Amino acid sequence: MAIYRILALDGGGVRGTLTATILRRLSEQVPGWLDEVDLIAGTSTGGILALGLARGLTPAELQELYCDNCAEVFDDSWLDNILDLGQVVGAQFSNKNLAKMIDKVIGPVRLDELKKRVLISAFDLDNEAEEALERSWKPKFFHNFPGEDSDGHYLARDVALYTSAAPSYFPAVDGYIDGGVVANNPSMAALAQVLDYRADIPERPLLNEVRLLSVGTGKPLNFIHTRRKYLDWGYAHWVKPILDIMMDGSMGLADFQCQQLLGRHQYLRINPVLTEAIGLAAYKKVDELMHIGETCDLTEAVEWLENSWMETEALFELVPA
Repeated sequence: MAIYRILALDGGGVRGTLTATILRRLSEQVPGWLDEVDLIAGTSTGGILALGLARGLTPAELQELYCDNCAEVFDDSWLDNILDLGQVVGAQFSNKNLAKMIDKVIGPVRLDELKKRVLISAFDLDNEAEEALERSWKPKFFHNFPGEDSDGHYLARDVALYTSAAPSYFPAVDGYIDGGVVANNPSMAALAQVLDYRADIPERPLLNEVRLLSVGTGKPLNFIHTRRKYLDWGYAHWVKPILDIMMDGSMGLADFQCQQLLGRHQYLRINPVLTEAIGLAAYKKVDELMHIGETCDLTEAVEWLENSWMETEALFELVPA
């Protein structure tokens, strides 16, 4: 029974610098582990990294691109602030510089021309269904697996813009916004994709044949301190924390589900603690993010890659209930 390997990369804006740094260190300590990956899943900044890796770039090259381009991507001029009334009526940033960075990372290739299978999350604001009772918004997972539902004909750079169009940060693109609103941690979505009996996957793996490495963009120490039994808050109080609560909650849910389904031998998540808040657009924190990536303890991850990821066959059989 051959091993099927999935790499899943979280969203997090500029914190993708941390992800790229961790991947670079792992590649230095366990040479060749990335070559073995079968599917790379990504959301938002993780989607850009996933597409870059599938295009053939190394983690070191991606780290350098983030360091060199984040300041321009998240450049917010005083004129833009006036025009969008400080994000009240417009996105905080234009996506022109983001598009330039994506072109450097990916270039003009279709998803089906990439070197690896990918699964990239986004959210479709209007499915444009002809039937009135079927028209709605919905999650969208772009992939390049063969089959009738393949998205292989999409340009990878377009999909990268779709998945990273974070609401209020960047404008929507072709009716899509950031996949982080549904799957900021795409691990469970990736697992569902490869286990889907309808998917056209040669020698589809069994659950015990899957190895899944999930890499986050840093765990912020967020909490709401109160001694009250309940918070009697309205829109004004909840509007800011609710987005972070939903994002962190969905990431934690995917982590829990993968832990329960796969267990320690088959699944590992790397997500270093951030001792201070680092926002999605905090480009001045790039050096700090690299420092966290360089100094976080990867001993467990290295051992897991060597002992679990690099296995050639599953060591145990599934026992029917």
